[in-house]
Amino acid sequence: MDLVDELRAFVATAQTGSFTAAADQLGVSNRLTSKYVADLEGRLGVRLLQRTTRRVGLTPAGADLLARAPALLDDLDDLLAEVSEDARGLSGMLRISAPVTFGEIYVGAMLGRFAEAHPGLKFDLRLGDGFVDLAREGIDLAFRIGRSEMLSLKARKLGDIRSIAVASPAYLAAHGTPQTPQDLTRHLCIVDTNRRQPRRWRFATDTAEHVVEVEGRFHVNSARAAAALAIAGHGIAHAPRFALTGALAQGQLVPVLERFGGQSSPISAVYLEGRVLPRKVRALIDFALADIGRADLL
Repeated sequence: MDLVDELRAFVATAQTGSFTAAADQLGVSNRLTSKYVADLEGRLGVRLLQRTTRRVGLTPAGADLLARAPALLDDLDDLLAEVSEDARGLSGMLRISAPVTFGEIYVGAMLGRFAEAHPGLKFDLRLGDGFVDLAREGIDLAFRIGRSEMLSLKARKLGDIRSIAVASPAYLAAHGTPQTPQDLTRHLCIVDTNRRQPRRWRFATDTAEHVVEVEGRFHVNSARAAAALAIAGHGIAHAPRFALTGALAQGQLVPVLERFGGQSSPISAVYLEGRVLPRKVRALIDFALADIGRADLL
C-alpha cells in the first residue's frame, strides 16, 4: 500500500472526523479510506484514531502526526509540481482561514481574482472570528487582524486596518456631534465585542493618545452588525474602515472625530513556522499584498 495515499487518507479522516466525509473529499470509497488508515496504523505500530459509532477522534499519536502530515503532503505536492515537465502552473487545494466580516467583504473576492490567473487551483475558504489551529485544521494560510502571540506561527504584514468612529446623519442631528473622544461618554456607543478591549476606544493625534471607556445599549460581535445599527440611528460605532466603505460612500454614515485619528491594527498573512512554504501559498501572499492596497481597504 502506498504511504502517501495512507497519509492522505489519515489527514482527510482526522480533519473531517469521518471516514465517509474523507472518502468524499478524496474521491475514493469509504472502505478504501478505512483500509488506508488501518494500513498506516499497522505500518507505524500505533493507533492513530479512536473509532466510535458517530465520529472518529484522534489519539495522542494521531494528534502528533496530524500536526505535521498536512505540511509534509503539501511540500511533496509542491515539489512534484515544480519538477514535473507537465506542470503548467499552480495546482492543488488551498485552505484559507479569515475573520467573518473581512472574509465576506474582501477575501472571497480577492481569491476570485487570484483564481483567474491560476485555473489549476482549488480553494477552501473557512470564515470564523476565533483563531483556528492551523496545524489541526490543515489550514495553509490565515488572514488575521491584530497581533498574533503564537510562537509557532510566522506572519507577513499586508498593511494596517484603521478603525474610525461613525454615526448616521439622523443620530448626529438628534444628539449632537462629539468634538473630543471624551464626549463619547455622553453618547450611545455600539460596542463590537470582537475587539480585544471592546469598550476601550482609542484615538490618537500627532502628540497624544486618547483612550475612552464607552457605554451602549448594543453589544455585537460583528463590525457589519455594528455598522447596520449605526445606520439605523442607534448610536456611534467604531469599526474597521473596510466594513464601512459602502455606507460612507452613500452618505448613510459620516465619520466623527476625524482629527483625532482612529485605532489601527495590522492585517497579516499567517502560516506555520518551521516549514518550507509551498509555492502556491507564496504566490497567494504576494498577490494579496499587491491587491489589498488597490482594494482601498486600509
